Amino acid sequence: MGELYKISSIEWKPSPVIALANSVDGLRVAAARQDGSLELWLVSPGSIGWHCQLTIHGDPNKRVSSLIWCPGGSIEMPCGRLFSSNIDGSISRWDLFHLKQTTVLDSDGVSIWQMAVTPPKSFVINDVMNGDHLGNGYASKFNKSDEHGETSESAEDSDSPDPLKQSVNEYPRVAIGLDDGCVRIYAISDTDEFIYVKSLPRVKGRVLSVTWSTDSNFIYSGSSDGLIRCWDAVLGNEIYRITAGLGGLGSGQELCIWSLLSLRSGTLVSADSSGSVQFWDSKHGTLLQAHSLHKGDVNALAASPSHDRVFSAGSDGKVILYKLSSQSDSSDGINSSTMVRRWIYVHYVRAHTHDVRALTVAVPISQEDTLPDEKIKRARREEKPIEFSYHKWAHLGVPMLISAGDDTKLFAYPVKEFTKFSPHDICPAPQRTPIQLVLNTAFDQSSMLLVQSSHWLDVHLLHPRNVRTSYILKKEKRNVNTAGGFAKTEILARVKSKASRKIICSAISNSGVLFGYSDHVKPSLFELKRCEVGKITWSVSKRKLPQRLPFAHSMVFTHDSSWLIIAGHDRRIYVVDIASSELVHTFTPCRELQDEELPPTEPPITRLFTSSDRQWLAAVNCFGDIYVFNLETLRQHWFISRLGGASVTAGGFPPQNSNVLIATTSSNQVYAFDVEAKQLGEWSMRHTFVLPRRYQEFPGEVIGLSFPPSANSSSVVVYSSRAMCLIDFGLPVEQDDSGMLKTQDSMARNLQNFNVKKRTEYGKNFAVSPLDNPVLFLAHISKNSFLMIDKPWLEVVRNLEAPPVHRHIFGT
Repeated sequence: MGELYKISSIEWKPSPVIALANSVDGLRVAAARQDGSLELWLVSPGSIGWHCQLTIHGDPNKRVSSLIWCPGGSIEMPCGRLFSSNIDGSISRWDLFHLKQTTVLDSDGVSIWQMAVTPPKSFVINDVMNGDHLGNGYASKFNKSDEHGETSESAEDSDSPDPLKQSVNEYPRVAIGLDDGCVRIYAISDTDEFIYVKSLPRVKGRVLSVTWSTDSNFIYSGSSDGLIRCWDAVLGNEIYRITAGLGGLGSGQELCIWSLLSLRSGTLVSADSSGSVQFWDSKHGTLLQAHSLHKGDVNALAASPSHDRVFSAGSDGKVILYKLSSQSDSSDGINSSTMVRRWIYVHYVRAHTHDVRALTVAVPISQEDTLPDEKIKRARREEKPIEFSYHKWAHLGVPMLISAGDDTKLFAYPVKEFTKFSPHDICPAPQRTPIQLVLNTAFDQSSMLLVQSSHWLDVHLLHPRNVRTSYILKKEKRNVNTAGGFAKTEILARVKSKASRKIICSAISNSGVLFGYSDHVKPSLFELKRCEVGKITWSVSKRKLPQRLPFAHSMVFTHDSSWLIIAGHDRRIYVVDIASSELVHTFTPCRELQDEELPPTEPPITRLFTSSDRQWLAAVNCFGDIYVFNLETLRQHWFISRLGGASVTAGGFPPQNSNVLIATTSSNQVYAFDVEAKQLGEWSMRHTFVLPRRYQEFPGEVIGLSFPPSANSSSVVVYSSRAMCLIDFGLPVEQDDSGMLKTQDSMARNLQNFNVKKRTEYGKNFAVSPLDNPVLFLAHISKNSFLMIDKPWLEVVRNLEAPPVHRHIFGT
């Protein structure tokens, strides 16, 4: 593919995952990280489609302790409403439509360890609102439903004569375990108000875990004094208590009950700091089984939807499966036998290098929406898929276990085939560092990098080194000789955010002179200058922007660096003239072009692309819809509904044809649009729905694309964190050779067995090349050379704050 220059020195430090929760419809998983950010992941039925649909940058001072999804709401969404409890004692609502965190219950100074919501009476997988299949998207705010999610309520609650209590009991209820030893019960109204119901008697120690019985009549709490208590949820009195240390390895007040799980069979499962997982008869509080297989604290529990499998995870990095088994017992008599049901240990997997903090079970996404003219063409999907091991168990509707922890990774496991297949690495490059490259800048035509960290921006000068090198694929021992080498960078400037506020987005102009960022307060613009005299050779000065600009989710400069375009959190797009510091125009994205003058109703814009002739602006919202604006007439030109129900992962306008918009999606599809004609381009009409299978099974999700800076090139390079692929729109699309891909034991071995040399030599279109290390960024620096910024994962692990799992060596 040409010369490849590598940089591995860019700082990259992802944040640990501390809580997980699956949505009400079972199709999405929320992951809260230690730095205050929250990610919403779409659950996939295959090795492709794992997609971080959106990220909300929350308050890092409100560290999340637990997450819950709750049905209902004023605008009901199938995924439900998402709330978090925080260590500072407050509770937050995560608005998935406006991408913001809001406090719904203020702190009273007592930390919250965990909260649990009442289970619904009925649960329907893949719920679809009438007339509007949501696919991977969001609920239309015009589609209000009269039927809110049902919540459990006890017979005592329903008989209450108090009208106020009756209305409160119609709402979902949440139990909150507090640091002062209390459990408080609240009802969550349709307007997200937390209505106080009652407090249970305070106990000795901290309430670390809490869960409801499946009929919502009882609450179970576990505390730092080693006791599990059963409470009457209506009367508020304690029914019984269990000394957990008697069944496991722990003892007395030193034992912490970190997690509790209530099963439909009447079994209560506990996980504690001694490494024990214990199964109790919840009716009488008696011990059924005890397993002490973890070599450290057991932090999390999860159950399969059928409640006949239980998973535990802990500080030893293990995820362990226990299964309910029926055994015959004939000890009662000669001719009589009874069936005894026991929880038995089955198997463990250790995919994580650090403590596992959270577990949840979710269900793969339903079949994606299809465009009207594409339904027949997609009949090819009924063919037998390529037999990557992951495809053997990841089918529609198959429950999947997801684990996360201090190593910042998320892994997915088949619930029913847990012992047969390896876990799938959902995000090989978690919290990838945003990087932008500009070529031929105003500074001696040099190339520059803008690297965005959490609290500062770095501007680097790029110095490629022309050194011939040889890259060797591990285990293959095949040389892929490529001219290139390791590039060197020189940092020119570092700009820190004010008051250490977290940076949401950033951009650099093609001239390299201007760059900017936005935090949670406002956007800022800077100018880079070279000083001809004195010891300081580079300086940064702040430029003026129009007042009252909202903070942004995305920003971009036009190709000639004259305008700065900002996608505000208020769901409007602002065009700013840099020379005059004045607001040129404000766009309001809309579905119907006649609605441009109405208030904003669309989701926030999270991606912006501009054409090289400065005519077109493409804006993508967080759910995958595309809005195209004409910057000459300052009007919206076109609305493109979400592509096959999938989110847009990358896009751009080729420099040689500004009327073409290229977009890739989370389902690993490639689309070429004719913007002027408002239709799919000729290439897409012929090829988009019959792409080679080797690309459909592209390792990982496409996270970026790069066009060669050439006026006569028709190609683009797309890349994931695991591989890169050359797509030439001027070459025929050839289907795969038979037997090119072999069935292997793991996805990693499949990546290493791609014949990179063969594909490159023959110039095959859609040639896929695997990459050794997680890739943060890849782009052309000339027509036939690339810059790749990657990082060996072991280096990332070594720099994490949390210590890795200590694996005991026999005899030491």
